[in-house]
Amino acid sequence: MGTFQDRLTSLVLKLHEINVLKFGDFKMKIGVNSPVYMDLRIIVSYPKLLAELSELICEFAKTSLKSCDHVCGVPYAALSFATMVAVGSDRSMLVRRKEAKDYGTRRMIEGSYKAGDSCVIVEDVVTSGLSILETVGDLQREGLNVTESIVVVDREQGGSDHLESQGIKISSLLTLTQIMHILKDAGRVDDSTVDKVKTYLKASYVTIPKDRVPPALAAKKVMEERLRTPFEARAEKSSNPMSARLLRLMSEKQTTLCIAADVSSSDKVLELANAAGPHICVFKTHVDALNDFSENFVHELQRLAKTHNFLLMEDRKFGDIGHTVSLQYGSGKFKIADWADLVTVHATPGPGIIDGLVSALETSKAQLEDRACFIVAEMSSKDTLATGPYQTAAIKLAESRADFVAGVVSQSSTGLPSLGLVQLTPGVRVAHSQNGVGKNGNDTSSDGLGQQYNSPHHVVLERGADVAVVGRGITESENPAEAAKLYRDLLWKAYQQRIGAN
Repeated sequence: MGTFQDRLTSLVLKLHEINVLKFGDFKMKIGVNSPVYMDLRIIVSYPKLLAELSELICEFAKTSLKSCDHVCGVPYAALSFATMVAVGSDRSMLVRRKEAKDYGTRRMIEGSYKAGDSCVIVEDVVTSGLSILETVGDLQREGLNVTESIVVVDREQGGSDHLESQGIKISSLLTLTQIMHILKDAGRVDDSTVDKVKTYLKASYVTIPKDRVPPALAAKKVMEERLRTPFEARAEKSSNPMSARLLRLMSEKQTTLCIAADVSSSDKVLELANAAGPHICVFKTHVDALNDFSENFVHELQRLAKTHNFLLMEDRKFGDIGHTVSLQYGSGKFKIADWADLVTVHATPGPGIIDGLVSALETSKAQLEDRACFIVAEMSSKDTLATGPYQTAAIKLAESRADFVAGVVSQSSTGLPSLGLVQLTPGVRVAHSQNGVGKNGNDTSSDGLGQQYNSPHHVVLERGADVAVVGRGITESENPAEAAKLYRDLLWKAYQQRIGAN
């Protein structure tokens, strides 16, 4: 059967025989002319050669393929051998469309997958790397983790540099230089042709204009910087006063803990606020669940927030038209705008919901710079419908309305475009000992009602949480103060590890 290199040499010669490799003067997709062109689409008409190429890819990239959940071919040239690679490596295959359907599911990515799955991209030829970057962008918008691309031929014109600058490792079966040496040694091309291609490669490094880099990948670089940057430094870059205030508070108080006081008694809420207050940055309420809401309750809650230095968040999850949410925020018996530093909103109504909330402040006791909202981009419940295009649109709305948006409620940091936006992640809990106090930071669980839990370590280091929300892990503890202190310490330790402080 021969060595791997022998088989690779044989493949190149066969590709030359079927006119995959062409020499002349060709205009490339990226707008430059080239003395050599490779049209691997032809290979679909040669099934044995297609199988041979796919076997070589599977052998060459065995480790990468074994460790990934899916492979995805860049449309459309790479789809044929990506399919063969998926079969040969027993991996699930995904198909990326070049355009979304205007009917049915309207999905850009076809196949069975879930957020967090890993995917390796398969491509025929890389020049600038733009086609791969576009594919990566669509896959990442669906929550897939993409860090590697397997390429048949690298034309050595900057594509590998562009991909690696975006965190995508490229593994190429062949380079254009290798191909030219194989053809020369076999007498298929002469020295002048080799020299012409060599000269062309030296003079034809291709750059990708910034406006052509997919937004998801441009945001990825910001995301990585956001995860490494301390809160205090991020506060300086925040466009929202409340975001900056919260980031500074977390840095000074050394806590990223938010307690969710989802109880029905005002006295219980105040008891929790007083017990957990020294250890938290945000205290999250659901006042519409209280049996005994009163103005005195609000005054006492505000007093405790000032005493213990934490912000108040009413988790109202506004989701109506602007006029309605203006009334819900500023009027009624709760008068949320008067006392809640932060509120949560759904992005479904569009920008009008932000306008409605801001308009309510005109008649409230608060100033615009003292109030802000968090947009719900993802939820921690099982089978949530807040996925894909909704997440993208929610984050885009958050970025465009920095006047009133301090951050997002999200289960992952994918796509967050700004250092100043704060990520708040709910559904945090550790395993509990008999006395109700958590004993470690690694266990996850669920409550049987759709709520899914993750450990402090996981949400901070793996999911990028800035503020982590803990509810029943503290509220149902026999010692809420001790439980809050435990969560504070676990979360802060994970944050310090994330920024490289320990």
